[in-house]
Amino acid sequence: MEGLRERIVAAATELLEESGREAVTTRAVAARAGVQAPAIYRLFGDKEGLLHAVADEGLGAYLSEKEAQGHVEDPVDDLRAGWDLHVDFGLAHPALYSLMYADPGTAPPASPALTAAEEHLTRRIRRLAAAGRLRVGERLATDLVHASGRGTVLTVLAEGRRDDELLTASREALVAAVTTEAPAFESPAGPAGAARALRAGLDGVTGLSTAERQLMGEWLARISD
Repeated sequence: MEGLRERIVAAATELLEESGREAVTTRAVAARAGVQAPAIYRLFGDKEGLLHAVADEGLGAYLSEKEAQGHVEDPVDDLRAGWDLHVDFGLAHPALYSLMYADPGTAPPASPALTAAEEHLTRRIRRLAAAGRLRVGERLATDLVHASGRGTVLTVLAEGRRDDELLTASREALVAAVTTEAPAFESPAGPAGAARALRAGLDGVTGLSTAERQLMGEWLARISD
């Protein structure tokens, strides 16, 4: 059954990338996958369920690329590398990317791939905070990375041509917005930046009880913000 599901998702993905979302009909997918249409309904419920599966599979492939990339030693350059990978994936797979990010109605619901992608970005942001290089709070930094990456990809796709000058400028604007030139202890970020760095490593502190760590986390969050 798993092999059948994978074959159907692969067929739908091929049609999507070849001819766009409108080409992904149950009849066309069934013909491409060599199955009967009822099999699609049985496994995915309807066309939207199939599209969710396609988006989730695409997100998983993207995440595998990110995991294979590994971390760059400098956390700021690591942020740049992650942003570049996100943009390159979107420009290489425009129909799939649009399905995943342009229309919230077709984005996959909560899934292991989506959760893993969020955790991957959270780790990148946490590395910045732990190094004292985060200019804003972790939640805001995460939202800014999402907005910058998605907005840039969708803008370039709408223009119909890759613009490396725009890509570089967008990436560096993001980096300037969320990071500091020097560790927080030596930069204008001051106590707020120091609090973000300490908060990022709080889970590893063993000299405090769970309640004390929670209270310290609340204090540090207030200073950070």
